[in-house]
Amino acid sequence: MRKLFIEDLELAGKRVLVRLDYNVPGDDEGRVTNDARITASLPTLRYILARGASAVLCSHRSRPKGDEPRYSLRPVAARLEELMGLPVKMALRGAVVSDEARHLAAALKPGGLMMLENLRYDPREQQGRDELARELASLANLFVNDAFPVCHRKDTSVVGVPKYLKSAYGFKLREEVENLNLLLGEVERPYVGIMGGAKISTKLGVVKSFLGRVDRLLVGGGIAYTFLAALGREVGNSIHEPDYLEFAKDLLLRHADKIVLPVDNYVVEKIDPACGAELVDEIPADRMAVDIGDATRRLFAGEIARARTVFWNGPVGYFEDERFAEGTRQVARDVAELKGTGAFTVVGGGDSVAAVEDAGLDDASFGFVSTGGGASLVFVQGKELPGIEALTDR
Repeated sequence: MRKLFIEDLELAGKRVLVRLDYNVPGDDEGRVTNDARITASLPTLRYILARGASAVLCSHRSRPKGDEPRYSLRPVAARLEELMGLPVKMALRGAVVSDEARHLAAALKPGGLMMLENLRYDPREQQGRDELARELASLANLFVNDAFPVCHRKDTSVVGVPKYLKSAYGFKLREEVENLNLLLGEVERPYVGIMGGAKISTKLGVVKSFLGRVDRLLVGGGIAYTFLAALGREVGNSIHEPDYLEFAKDLLLRHADKIVLPVDNYVVEKIDPACGAELVDEIPADRMAVDIGDATRRLFAGEIARARTVFWNGPVGYFEDERFAEGTRQVARDVAELKGTGAFTVVGGGDSVAAVEDAGLDDASFGFVSTGGGASLVFVQGKELPGIEALTDR
């Protein structure tokens, strides 16, 4: 590790600004419905407090349009209080770095915790504005980044603050880096990648990169229908991207032996409760594919069963609808079955994590479950993440 780790910092008597990933789901009133990401932050927070420091916590939550109450971090602070058994102070509603927030930070005693309001309530967070970086940095003496899911971004709290404070990895961020790094060196083969999701345009780099690394790339979701259309196959009204047909065609010409596409699909006339799904080998022009078919599930299962290393990112169907989720659930179960064989399996964040939960599985069913969808995709291409590069060198 080229960057400072939290254990390299002298923490006693210091205030530490900690960038966390508290982008947790909530109900209509903002109450936390899944606290996994909060729980994941506890080792870093307990380490800081146990060494005589206090902590100022910051995170974003969702994509608020202005100061939307349902995306407040107050319910997150309440849940963190329960998990830590300590009070977590917050300023009243107002600017993220308000006068009250500054006062609360200055008054923190060793072992104390406070949380700032949703960083994205301030538009400067996503604009990378230096004045916000200085305001955030003024609250503390040190900075710890423990939010892997935003490390591929150049948000102010991610890359701006380290300009002004000595900065280090937290425990969760190190766990992510160490596990994903295992995919970048020599891996045990066969190495199988599974790529799903709606758009090939968002995964151009990783698809190209993977085809240079894996033995097989199993493709589902909207990405698969772009590839099938590039082959001249009828995809009907299925999600696909015509602008990327030449890109897909080029990859198919160069990597025909590696790319595994659906051989059958479940299709519907439209996404409507009244429209039942039909299993077909060829997609009719007036239908849209919503899930991989039974033969494809068996095909994918066979490739997965032979694998010794697996990276999976993205659902292979419209899994948000219960009726079309079975293909993605089957992929999750097939990958989970490898755990007992000693194979190394990685689930790459985002919707894949939701799919794992939907299949009734948990993190223990896999070698590693990443919290960062976009960040993990950038990382496994071997690219540098701005949020990590911004940290202080050893």
